[in-house]
Amino acid sequence: HLSVARARAVVQSALPDAGLLTTGQLKARLRRLCVQLHPDDARTRYNSTVDERRVVSEQDPDGVANLHVLNVPPHRLAAGMARINQVALDLKRNGDGRSMDQLRADVLLDLLEGHGRALGRGVVHITSNAETLARLADNPGDLAGYGPVIADIARQVAQHQQDVEWRWTLTDPDTGRPIDGGITRRRPTTAQRRRVETINPVCVHPGCRMPSTDCDIDHTTPWADSAITVTDDLAPLCRYHHRIRHQAGWSYQTQSNGNHVFTSPLHHTYVSSGAATATGRDP
Repeated sequence: HLSVARARAVVQSALPDAGLLTTGQLKARLRRLCVQLHPDDARTRYNSTVDERRVVSEQDPDGVANLHVLNVPPHRLAAGMARINQVALDLKRNGDGRSMDQLRADVLLDLLEGHGRALGRGVVHITSNAETLARLADNPGDLAGYGPVIADIARQVAQHQQDVEWRWTLTDPDTGRPIDGGITRRRPTTAQRRRVETINPVCVHPGCRMPSTDCDIDHTTPWADSAITVTDDLAPLCRYHHRIRHQAGWSYQTQSNGNHVFTSPLHHTYVSSGAATATGRDP
């Protein structure tokens, strides 16, 4: 789909590492470079193709039928497949004797016919870098299970979380290494909770010494305002201090040095030292 000159530029960029990649990895690298080196062209091709989205059914010589969903946004398809996979896996765990392929097909048909059970939340993981999300660059994102996607899709996924649970990873634009991550569901993952408990062994409210393992994990920025769960925005609060934070007008902010600055309903401020909570001493 590229001109000869652009195709040569993609190949030249891929060659230095090509010998270290499997054929699948090389294919993904080439697809990513096609988007990365020519983002405007990739965006134009995406928009014109997605306008042709459609559903096609066909008969098979063996007497069965096939259903094709063509030219749809990849993040929406990934979200749908994640939900179908979840229901199929639940059925399999409960002893259903059908294969996973059979279960996925039957779950989809049940839903189309209106007989299907309610689907739970699917999980989709997208990787992007901060420059792209801030619209300072148009580097492609990576949709787990699909591959490279244009920058517009990465931004849409980051900005418009609806019913699907999105897991995201921010990468360094120079090295590609992960530097941060989060999840759009309200409750933190086990790994996130453990990290928060390690950083803050006790409740972060000034003067409280309740072990963080017995605390609630609170969102510094209320989840209703952000709809994401990020480790750096989490802190342990005992049940009492968690309640007064939300019911009695207390608020707090986490500082870059690990301190927590609490503001009372009377607008008095109190500092809980990050260094103190890290050692379990009284703030």
